[in-house]
Amino acid sequence: MKESSMMELDAELDAKLDKLVTFCKSTAVIDRSLYYEYDVKRGLRDANGKGVLTGLTEVSDVVATTMDNGVRVPSEGHLYYWGYDVNDLLNGRKGKPYKFEEATYLLLFGNLPSQRQLTDFVKILTDLQELSSQFVRDVIMKAPSENIMNALQKSIVMLYSYDENPEDDSIRNILRQSLQLIAKMPLIAVYAYHAYRHFVQDHSLLIRNPKPEYSTAQNILRMLRPDGEFTETEAEALDTALVLHMEHGGGNNSTFTTRVVTSSRTDTYSSIAAAIASLKGPRHGGANLKVLQMFDAIKENVSNWEDEEELTTYLKKILNKETFDKQGLIYGMGHAVYTLSDPRAVILKESTKTLAQENDLMDEFALYEKVEEISRGLLTDNRHLFKPICANVDFYSGFLYSMLGIPRQLLTPMFAIARISGWSAHRIEEVVNNGKIIRPAYKYVGVHREYKPIKGRKAAIDFHTTKEEGE
Repeated sequence: MKESSMMELDAELDAKLDKLVTFCKSTAVIDRSLYYEYDVKRGLRDANGKGVLTGLTEVSDVVATTMDNGVRVPSEGHLYYWGYDVNDLLNGRKGKPYKFEEATYLLLFGNLPSQRQLTDFVKILTDLQELSSQFVRDVIMKAPSENIMNALQKSIVMLYSYDENPEDDSIRNILRQSLQLIAKMPLIAVYAYHAYRHFVQDHSLLIRNPKPEYSTAQNILRMLRPDGEFTETEAEALDTALVLHMEHGGGNNSTFTTRVVTSSRTDTYSSIAAAIASLKGPRHGGANLKVLQMFDAIKENVSNWEDEEELTTYLKKILNKETFDKQGLIYGMGHAVYTLSDPRAVILKESTKTLAQENDLMDEFALYEKVEEISRGLLTDNRHLFKPICANVDFYSGFLYSMLGIPRQLLTPMFAIARISGWSAHRIEEVVNNGKIIRPAYKYVGVHREYKPIKGRKAAIDFHTTKEEGE
């Protein structure tokens, strides 16, 4: 077939697809009033936006309110891992580079490790992090993707084929698989990024092995950078970010996905791949990238970053869907649970400020602070909200990662590298407690119809401008 006729065929196919899209959109719409009539908890949230209780967990606790004379009122946010405030976990660093590993031990086993236990645990992760040259060549290097989350998902699923016992759902086997995935995820993400740069963007291929004496954060920077060099401040900042991203209660989308899929008793690789698919979405793990893109637009359109009036005017345009992505959202602001403050954002803001001072970027940090301050009032007024609005973890994390030289393609994968510890803890908790398969109900609001033979049907959509012969 000639190229011209192929193009004509493509055009014809596109025209038919356009008609199908229009038809699909018209039939898929559900009357919004029915959600209120049947008291449907859209997004598994009640009318006040609070999550519907669907399970129990001891892994972590997200606290944003206190009781005052029997009334629940907003408070400064706190995040607990197995009852320990994450602030205390990080404040006890004292120069130790293994806070991510220590917190991973806590999430998996419910207790803080002794020094000897932590040393042994780090050695286990180090022994498990190696990827075979065959896997790197046959899986990571083939068909590289610009979206590294897709590459992560592909690699995790393919690790099933390299496992001699992938289907065994005993706790011993699940723990083995979880530890291997936690250890290997940083290598997979960084190698997938280098494969994309080499095969798609024509850069030199850089594959550097991790050092066994390095922490996860240190090895990520070593493997990612051409010279493999980094400062202690940089490694500590990345380690802090990993700890803050690793767990956030059972109700967040990707962790809930892990528990839903786990409840079907599928294998570990499928469960984690499903969680990665959830985290990839811009409403979840991809939000920090949207924050960076939003600030790109702000810096391009606001001539004087110190002019509060000019900043306010542009932010109002974003809220009014007049500019940027026209979604009416100031990304990185607001949270489903936190009101006065997101503890992760508070800690990351300090780390970001430290890096900004080292990199002579305090003018940009000041811009972030101004946007945060202005947005609080704008969102409260624009959305007619009766609760405070705070910056969430995504607001500063993208800026912090950019100062660490972590490319935008790896922003969400960094989230996955951290969150897999939490996913694994929740998967184990779900299996140990042997819960029922998670199956919420959906109310059918359509009509029952009588089946008609094909000759008696009236076409709901016509692909052709003229009727076919014999129709």
